[in-house]
Amino acid sequence: MKYIFVTGGVVSSLGKGLTAAALGTLLENRGLKVALQKFDPYLNLDPGTMSPYQHGEVYVLDDGAETDLDLGHYERFTSTKLSRKNNTTSGQVYQQVLDNERAGRYLGKTVQVIPHVTDEIQRRIQVLADDAKVDVIITEVGGTTGDIEGLPFLEAIREFAQDAGPHNVCFIHVTYVPFIKAAGELKTKPTQQSVAKLREIGISPNVLVCRCEKPLDKDLRAKMAMFCSVPFEAVIEHKDVDHSIYEVPLMLQRERLDELVCRVLGLTVPPASMTHWQEIIRKLIAPQHRVRIGVVGKYIELQDAYKSVYEAIIHGGVANDCGVEIEKLDAEDIEKFGPEKILKGLGGILVPGGFGERGIEGKILAAKFAREHKISYLGLCLGMQIATIEFGRHVIGLKGAHSTEFDAHTPHPVIALLDDQRKVTKKGGTMRLGAQPCQLTLGTKAQQLYGAFVVQERHRHRYEFNNAYRDKFAKADFVFSGTSPDGKLVEVIELANHPFFVACQFHPELKSRPNRPHPLFSSFVAASLAHAGAMLGVNVHMASPDGYQLPHAVVQQATSVARHGARLRLFADAADAVAAREVFRVGRKLQRRHPVRVLLDAVLEAAVLGAVYLQDFVGTAERDPALAAHARRAPRPPPRHECKTPPPSCCSTPTPTRIGSTNPSPPPDT
Repeated sequence: MKYIFVTGGVVSSLGKGLTAAALGTLLENRGLKVALQKFDPYLNLDPGTMSPYQHGEVYVLDDGAETDLDLGHYERFTSTKLSRKNNTTSGQVYQQVLDNERAGRYLGKTVQVIPHVTDEIQRRIQVLADDAKVDVIITEVGGTTGDIEGLPFLEAIREFAQDAGPHNVCFIHVTYVPFIKAAGELKTKPTQQSVAKLREIGISPNVLVCRCEKPLDKDLRAKMAMFCSVPFEAVIEHKDVDHSIYEVPLMLQRERLDELVCRVLGLTVPPASMTHWQEIIRKLIAPQHRVRIGVVGKYIELQDAYKSVYEAIIHGGVANDCGVEIEKLDAEDIEKFGPEKILKGLGGILVPGGFGERGIEGKILAAKFAREHKISYLGLCLGMQIATIEFGRHVIGLKGAHSTEFDAHTPHPVIALLDDQRKVTKKGGTMRLGAQPCQLTLGTKAQQLYGAFVVQERHRHRYEFNNAYRDKFAKADFVFSGTSPDGKLVEVIELANHPFFVACQFHPELKSRPNRPHPLFSSFVAASLAHAGAMLGVNVHMASPDGYQLPHAVVQQATSVARHGARLRLFADAADAVAAREVFRVGRKLQRRHPVRVLLDAVLEAAVLGAVYLQDFVGTAERDPALAAHARRAPRPPPRHECKTPPPSCCSTPTPTRIGSTNPSPPPDT
C-alpha cells in the first residue's frame, strides 16, 4: 500500500482538494486503484449544522454521511467509492477517544493528545486502507500548516510515515507564491516559511505544488528547490486555470506531477491516457451551443454554497456540447423587482435545495414564471417543495398554501414534516439522509429520462409532500412520477402540459460527473437550449468568403450575440449557409460585397436581447488586415439600388442602430 499526504501552507482555500482529486484522476488513468480521504481539523462532528457562510455546501454520501465539499471533488474526478470513513473531523476523533476512555479501554492511563489522539487518527487511515483494497490512498489534511487545530493531524501523519517506510509515503505541500504588483515579481518567501514550519513538525515535503498567477521561471524554481530541500523537478507550477477546474488534471500532467509521485513511491506503471478528459475540456472551451440558465437561491454570493449544483449544470452542458452561462439570481431580488425583470430571457430556471424562510416567496415567483412562460424548470429538494406550493396556490386555488417549515399555521400544509421527524430534537445527522430508492412511473418524463424504473438517489431533508393533498394535485395534471417503493413518499413530480417542468425531493447533483452527467441535468440543459432557440426563433450563422478566416474578435462578438441560446455555426462560404435552410431573409444580403455582412439579418433577428451596435460588429471585421487584403483582391460589383423610392431622396446615410430597436436600418456599404 502506498500513501500520499497533501498539506497546505500560507493561506487557506489554495485548492488542496482539487490537487488531490486531480492527482487521483491521473493515477487512476495510469491503471492504479485510488482512494481519497479528508481530515478536517474543526471540532464539529460534521458540517451538517454549519452555515453555508461558514462552510459552503454540505456534501452527502450514499451512506448518509454529511461531509466536506472536497469529497465532491473526489467523486467527480475519480471513480472512488466514498463513505463516512473517507472524512474525519477533530470532533469525531476526540469523541471516539473520550468514548474509549469511558469504556476503560486505556487501562487507567492518562489520556493525552500524544499518543491517544494521534493513534486514533492513524487508526482511521489504516481502517480505510484495509477496507478500500486499493493501491494508493491520498489523504488531504485540511487547514493551514501551523494552525493549532491541525497539529495533531500533522503529528499523526509524521508518525504514520515513519512506520510505513520512506518508499511508501509521499508528502505533497500545496503553497502560495504571491505576485506583488508594485514590485512586478513573484515572491518565494511565504513558501519558504511554510515549508520551514512543516519541517519543524518533522515533515519534509517531497513535492511542492505552487499556486500562482504568473508562470514560475527557472530561477524561481531553483530558488525554492534549494531553500525547501526538494529536487528542481519537484517544484510544480499550479497556475489559475483559464476556463474550468477540469483543466487541472491536464495542467498537472504537463508538469509531470503523476510521474514524479510514481517515482517517489517506486510505482512502475504506464503513462496516463487523458484523451477522454481532453474531449470534456474541448466541449467546455469551444462548445457548439450556448444557453443561459438561472439558479435562484439566497446564498448566490457564496461561491461554494451551491457548488455541486453548478458543476452538475456544467456536466449537463458537456453532454449537450453546450456552454452554459449560469446566472446566479438572488431570490430576494425577485421579490423586490418582480420575476419579469430578473428572469426574462433565460433558457431554464433551477431552484436548488435549502432551509429557512428568507427568499421563499421569490423562489415561488420563479417557479410560477417558469410554469406560465413554459421555461424549462428543475427543482431540487426545496425546489420541489416550492413548485408544489406554487401550483397549489395558483392552479388548484389553495389560498395560503405553504410548508409548515415556513408557516406552522398555514390553512393548506401541502408540504409537512416527515412522520419520523416529529420527535426529533437534535439537529446534527438527524434528517433523512443518504441514498434511498425511488420507483419511477412508466411513461412519465422522469422514467424516460432515467431509462429505468428504480433508481438510487441521495437525500437531505425533513419535509415532504403532504399525502392528504395528493388527489387534488393529481386531478389538476400534477404528475407524481416517482415515489418511495411503498408509495408513501413523493420523490419526483412533473407537469403534464409543460415542455420540461421536473422537480425531485432528492439531490441528483451529488451523483453527477463530467464524464457521466446526471440524466436530469443533461435533459434539463437540452430542454433549456431548445426553449432558448424557440424563444429566439433563429439559428445564428456567420459566413466568411473563400480563403478568409474570420478574426477571433468577430467570432467572439457573434458568440456574445448568440448567448441567449441561438446556435452558432461557421461557414466557409455564404452558399453553404443558404444551403443549411435555417436562415432568415438572406437572399438580398448575399448580393452585397461585404463578406461579413452576408447574414446580418439573421444576426439582427437573434440579438433582440443583446446590446450590440451593428456598426461596431461590422467594423471589428473591417479592421482586420486579412479581410482588407481579401476585399482588395475580390471583384467589386456595382452597388445595387434596392429601395422603392427613387434616389437620392431615400438613401441618406443611416446612423448606427442598436440591435433590438423597432425598425433597425442596415449599416451602409463601405
